[in-house]
Amino acid sequence: MLDVPADEFESLVEEALRTIPRELKRAMRNVAIFIEDECPPYGPILLGLYEGVPLTERGEWYAGVQPDRITIFRLPILRICRTREEVVVEVTKTVVHEVGHHFGIDDERLHALGY
Repeated sequence: MLDVPADEFESLVEEALRTIPRELKRAMRNVAIFIEDECPPYGPILLGLYEGVPLTERGEWYAGVQPDRITIFRLPILRICRTREEVVVEVTKTVVHEVGHHFGIDDERLHALGY
C-alpha cells in the first residue's frame, strides 16, 4: 500500500475541492468536509461518504440543523492505488462524487459522468 501521510492527503483533498467551479462552491451550503483513515466497518468498503440533506431536498423546514458531512476515507483510497498519480485522480473523483450528492445527484448519474 502506498504511504501518503495524513497531512499530504489533506492537501490532495483541498486541491480536489479547488477543481470544483467557483459557482458551485458558492452554492454549497451547510456542509463540512472530513478526512478519516477508515470507512465504517459495516457494509461495503467506501472511498467517500455523504451524509445529510441534499440541496435539492431542502425546504422551508430546513433550519437549525447540523451541517451535512462529506467524509473522504484515506486508507481505502490508498489501498486501491499503485502510484501517487492514481491517488490524486481517485481523491479528485471521490471528492467530486460526494459533492455531487450534496447537490442531489444520484450514484447512477455520477458514475455515468465518470465520478
